[in-house]
Amino acid sequence: MRPNSTARIAPTKHFDPDTLKGRVCFLCCALIGLLAGSATSEAAVVERYPLRPIRAIVPFAPGGATDIMARTISAKLSERLGQQVVVDNRAGGGGNIAATMTARAAPDGYTIFFGTISTLATNVSTFRKLPYDPLKDFAPVTTTAISPMFLVTQAALPAASYGELMALARAKPGQLNYASSGTGGASHLMMELFLSQTGLKVTHVPYKGAGPALTDLIAGQVQMSLQQPPGAIPYLSTGKLRAHAVTSRWRVATASEVPTMTEVGLPQFDVTSWQGLVVPMGTPQVIVRALQSEIKSILSTRELQARLIAEGSEPGGITPEAFAEHIRREIARWAEVVRVAGYTPE
Repeated sequence: MRPNSTARIAPTKHFDPDTLKGRVCFLCCALIGLLAGSATSEAAVVERYPLRPIRAIVPFAPGGATDIMARTISAKLSERLGQQVVVDNRAGGGGNIAATMTARAAPDGYTIFFGTISTLATNVSTFRKLPYDPLKDFAPVTTTAISPMFLVTQAALPAASYGELMALARAKPGQLNYASSGTGGASHLMMELFLSQTGLKVTHVPYKGAGPALTDLIAGQVQMSLQQPPGAIPYLSTGKLRAHAVTSRWRVATASEVPTMTEVGLPQFDVTSWQGLVVPMGTPQVIVRALQSEIKSILSTRELQARLIAEGSEPGGITPEAFAEHIRREIARWAEVVRVAGYTPE
């Protein structure tokens, strides 16, 4: 059918600036209302949080450095938040059991995880199939502590200084042993990085934890190791161990005679162990920032500052964004160490 040639076209509506202005004003008011409502809602979340106890998951057994820090912070958080923060130790799998539990928990702020350099960085490269993704499954909150390591040897080893230790190791390639807290762990990878930078040949002897490694080192079953200051310092003062260098760029206050790696001639070796708090991805950012603020305040107290400094550690407290970037850098850094060391993921 031919279109009706006499059909009339509807007249174009006259442009009315007042009407347009009214619509724009209406939209602006609506947007402001939504934003105000969102801000009010977020404020309400923080005001109500927490309404029940919080579970703090720790990836290692009670008594270790991570557990002690987690319990200290959890107790302080309980006081500040008015709700109990219950520490839940889930050891095993190199920390993967605890990390996976956290990744699968509800993102509501009632599950927090005290992660470490291993669970949040090195495990990515040392496990063939990691059951979680540190970058996709967790929302970083903040670091809690950054800790150096001592390069220590048994007292009977004929090396009284770093230079003498290097000379001895070069004279006996492959004949000296070093202890680690476990294959693929932070102390193992740090020592492999040290060996690659110095060109030394030293045999790896893995243990199930830093404690057993330290015990055998003192007994003379192995010759050297990288150990955190709190575990090593008591044996330095009694002469059962010697510390030849500290891996950080700063000296440890309670063992100030121990030089840094930079001071002994290895400036490129600047490594530290670290701990930090994360929550399941999807946890409201307002809760993430509230937790970061609380933990930063806790770490700023005189009590915690004195304790961490005595241990040779730097207090944490950085922003969630800075912690996320730190995790990304560490994952890339240790992946390269694993590649160079020729380590085959489990």
